[in-house]
Amino acid sequence: MDAPPTPPRIVLYDGVCGLCDKLVQFLVAKDLERLLRYAPLQGDTAARLRAQHAEIPADLDTMIFVDEGKVYLRSRAAARIARYLPWPWRAVAAVRFVPRFVADAVYGLVARSRYRIFGKVDACGLPTPEERRLLLP
Repeated sequence: MDAPPTPPRIVLYDGVCGLCDKLVQFLVAKDLERLLRYAPLQGDTAARLRAQHAEIPADLDTMIFVDEGKVYLRSRAAARIARYLPWPWRAVAAVRFVPRFVADAVYGLVARSRYRIFGKVDACGLPTPEERRLLLP
């Protein structure tokens, strides 16, 4: 059976990370135009995208955003995602003006301590039918 077509904008996140879970919930709530889709890095969608894009790392400590076939990692992923959110959340896109090594260093600090601070999720909350449509395997 053929894989379903890849949506144009996919946020790949660590499916067991408490912070990542909260981030996806936040994005689903703020993305009123439903421009974004979400897939855990541990899932089939991420595996398919890794096969297509060598720059997508196998590790789970990096947020990844695939936008129209272009891959953004870490702080650049956050900046790119913010472009699809309404104001004032769109202002986060300004992080793209911060030198990448600085923004990614801050991102790395959060990524390394995210399990300790935010814990891990054993199960996701039950999404509504509309939210379920946004979640990819």
